[in-house]
Amino acid sequence: MQRFYFDTSVFGGAFDKEFDEATLQLFERVRLGQVMCVFSDLTETELLNAPENVKQHFKKLAKQNIERVIVTDEILTLASKYVAEKVVGQTSFDDCVHIATATIYKADILVSWNFKHIVNIKRIRGYNGINIKNGYPAIEIRSPKDLIDYENE
Repeated sequence: MQRFYFDTSVFGGAFDKEFDEATLQLFERVRLGQVMCVFSDLTETELLNAPENVKQHFKKLAKQNIERVIVTDEILTLASKYVAEKVVGQTSFDDCVHIATATIYKADILVSWNFKHIVNIKRIRGYNGINIKNGYPAIEIRSPKDLIDYENE
């Protein structure tokens, strides 16, 4: 089963008119056991401020299809390198933590709706350049829209 790291924006996308269709299709793949939803303790912290419907959606995910990972010092060090190398600014540090977490826990894909700081070709090249320079693998970064299964249409 593929392991997709979901940043916090994906959970909110289930209730956003612009993003709900692709997001709900992705969560259906999780429900069916086709994809493992990987998330971090940072995701949980960010969801504390989310609307109640987003929190409930998160809580209803089947335990056998989710994997909770912990942000470590190694992750924080890698995230700091993204900022130090100016891939993004310091205000985007939490975004960097999500990317470093997905990298270090070897997620197959990091999924996000954040086009400004994460799902952005310039930023992806920056993150992956730093990963490779520091002995980590490149990370595939996509939006849920990129992961829709069009085979049944």
